[in-house]
Amino acid sequence: MSTSRRDKVTIPEIRARKGGAGRDAGRIVALTAYDHPTACILDDAGVDLILVGDSVGNVVLGHETTLPVTMDVMLHHTAAVARARTRALVIADMPFLSYHTGSADAVRNAGRFIQEAGAEGVKIEGGRRRAPIVRAIVEADIPVMGHIGLTPQSFNALGGYRVQGRDATAVDALLDDARAVEEAGAFCLVLEAVPAEVGSLITRTVSIPTIGIGAGSGCDGQILVLHDLVGLARTAPARFVRRYADLSAAMKEAVAAWSADVRAGAFPSDRESYASPPELRERLEGAREKARS
Repeated sequence: MSTSRRDKVTIPEIRARKGGAGRDAGRIVALTAYDHPTACILDDAGVDLILVGDSVGNVVLGHETTLPVTMDVMLHHTAAVARARTRALVIADMPFLSYHTGSADAVRNAGRFIQEAGAEGVKIEGGRRRAPIVRAIVEADIPVMGHIGLTPQSFNALGGYRVQGRDATAVDALLDDARAVEEAGAFCLVLEAVPAEVGSLITRTVSIPTIGIGAGSGCDGQILVLHDLVGLARTAPARFVRRYADLSAAMKEAVAAWSADVRAGAFPSDRESYASPPELRERLEGAREKARS
């Protein structure tokens, strides 16, 4: 699919979407994708931003957390999405330990997503503690999307997937994290699993767009894991998910129908089979007759 630069969603445009401004004067629409055909579908549907999330570990690779996901895995999936040549902005999740060991490693790994996989920016989990890393990557001319609140790579430190910002001290810490990531140069900020009022407060506090996932309707945009949205995830969805389709049931029905046709000899039919040229057909018929005799 060919996309002109005029139609392509860019980093400055996402930044300008604060408060519903910019293209179509609406909130930012973002979803995850992990492969080429899915990226094409999301792009055709008008999604603004595609995140190649390390959630690939949970929903595609069968891991219980995102922690086993490596740089090689993320580069592989990011390249597949980027090859769709999408209108949407393509952002890659930096996986666990790809930026935790210092600015030099972080810049090098972020650069690989741009240079080798074709991403247009990266996402980093964490607030003030990660601000120096965010700043170093931004100074290398690589756009950074921040991510605070529930940060899945901190699964063990947080004691599981828990809603964040439930008391005044925690809210103050989230506000400090948001300001620190903004000041470090992030172009937007994901808010995950915080009370709706906290999501709205952070959105009003920072000048960069916020994209919520379980952070209420007051954010500048929303993101979900695609497999949750369309009913492909095997686990029960989180409270903040609304399922818009049940593709798992539709796929099971299709596979069961095909299996029944195969077992009954109804597939393939002549319509799904190739016919031999007349001269070859006569020769094959002769061979069959000889085999039967």
